[in-house]
Amino acid sequence: MRGSAVYAHLWSTAEVDALLGDEGRLAAWLDILAALARAQGELGLIPAEVADEIARKAVVENLDLAYVAAETRATEHSALGLIRGVQRVVSPEAGEWFCHGATVQDVADTWFALVMRDIGRIAERDLAAIEASLRKQARRHKATPMAARTHGQPGLPVTFGYKAAVWAAEVRRHRERLGDGGGRWLVGQLGGAAGTGSLWGGSRRALQDRFCDVLGLGRPEGPWISARDRIAEFGSVLAMISATLGKIGNEVLELQRPEIGEVFEAFTPGAVGSITMPHKRNPERSEHLVTLARLVRAEAGVLVESMVVEHERDGRAWKAEWAAFPEVCRLTAASLASARGLVDGLTVDPAAMAANIVRGGGYLFSERVMGALADKVGKQSAHRLVYEASMAGIEAGRSFREALEAVPAITDVLSPADLDELLDPQAAVGQAPEIVDEILGSLGDRERGGDPRP
Repeated sequence: MRGSAVYAHLWSTAEVDALLGDEGRLAAWLDILAALARAQGELGLIPAEVADEIARKAVVENLDLAYVAAETRATEHSALGLIRGVQRVVSPEAGEWFCHGATVQDVADTWFALVMRDIGRIAERDLAAIEASLRKQARRHKATPMAARTHGQPGLPVTFGYKAAVWAAEVRRHRERLGDGGGRWLVGQLGGAAGTGSLWGGSRRALQDRFCDVLGLGRPEGPWISARDRIAEFGSVLAMISATLGKIGNEVLELQRPEIGEVFEAFTPGAVGSITMPHKRNPERSEHLVTLARLVRAEAGVLVESMVVEHERDGRAWKAEWAAFPEVCRLTAASLASARGLVDGLTVDPAAMAANIVRGGGYLFSERVMGALADKVGKQSAHRLVYEASMAGIEAGRSFREALEAVPAITDVLSPADLDELLDPQAAVGQAPEIVDEILGSLGDRERGGDPRP
């Protein structure tokens, strides 16, 4: 629904739309071609005064975008409409030298690099904010007991801080992936029709290097018009980021269910959950994060598919990227913005978490009791005794303590005082608080600037 005045906010952000819309894209393409002209002028490949005129006049504000669009359709070429549009605003001589020797894929791939730089900065900014919020939750709730759930069922007690710290560490790894990958994908592309720079002769390497320097991009080791791994890797990292945010959203959606009722999205006054059920407060942000994650993964798959190309240029690959790459960026930006709002506004209910631990009779302490018994009778025998007691107790509708006390082989070695200690919810969280401290200490030690304990 991109371009919809009603629904566009669900799938992108205004910040990213400004980068990827027609004006933003063409402005960037013209900046790239101005950098090319400037580098060519410095090397004497085109007249210096022509390079200066192109840089001054070939700007998006001077173009008739309707004319550019019409010429693009009429010529069925991706860049010729833009070239003809520029020819109308510069002198005839400058128009002759505009885009000298470069191919549309040089411009498009270099634009990809510039967009990856900008989107990477946005993602880093938002991920840092998300991580900071999660770390605050981890510190605040490092000792708040809650039920761990395995296979969708209550397992044993952990803490909500433990859950939040694990999320924060995963977010940090995405920040590191963005930083580590920049050296690979933030590079320019300039090679001409087949990547060999044939029109520039011996000036090819110097021109490529100066072109990249002007744009603030790295210098590639060689042409990458037929090597699409850079785009695929960046898209895959965005897909992983969105998947993590979708996982967090899915978890909050599940924990907000009334029968669990442990964690809640912030409610926005005036938000309506249903036009037929007026009482509803739906976890809209959480739900939408899962939707966005699915869409980003699908679009990122197209970028990976585009790695399979034929020979030195294959329009089937990079034209598919033109459609999929902006969508990956837009959807990820929407996911990041939504996730920031979600984690900033989370409400945690420690009382509900505590109640859910003992809900159903307190069977979440079975591992702890088994461990104590194992010291007396051996691990396998301990497991059998606690298993049999648990199955019988559940069938009979007894509490876990009642089930244990009905088995003489257990009460012979575990006193009532032992059971009091073993069934204490706070003691049953194991090393979760210590693990929270370990994770947060690691993140703080490697914090990229700013207060390491936001």
